[in-house]
Amino acid sequence: MNILFICRYNRFRSKIAEAYFNKINKNKNINAKSAGIFIGSYPLDKTEIKVAKELGIILKGRPKGISTKLLRWKDLIIAVTDDLPKGLFNFGPYKSKIINWKIEDNYNGKEKSVKNIITRIMKRSEELVKKLEKQK
Repeated sequence: MNILFICRYNRFRSKIAEAYFNKINKNKNINAKSAGIFIGSYPLDKTEIKVAKELGIILKGRPKGISTKLLRWKDLIIAVTDDLPKGLFNFGPYKSKIINWKIEDNYNGKEKSVKNIITRIMKRSEELVKKLEKQK
């Protein structure tokens, strides 16, 4: 199974989901990548990197945008965003099952807000791993 985590820019939420999921997932038959609906600017936010590192998650790499290659690769899309346009991936050969976690963006840049978002993503990732383990 191939999981594609998406958010608006692939600078924070989807990168956190990919990194944490890959850290806790022990099933080698499940792969995860992330991308943004748009390609975000670089470098990544220093506060987000710092708080993620404190929580054991390493954020690295340039933001990536969704590509045809990724849309062909994925079996499941998980939207780590609260503003996914309805029906965006509900068409043609790239139609996919989509799960929306409805995680808001870090609009204020404060460490407390960043930590709250990351811990919510971590909890959802842990729930996803447990659910996928039961489906084996």
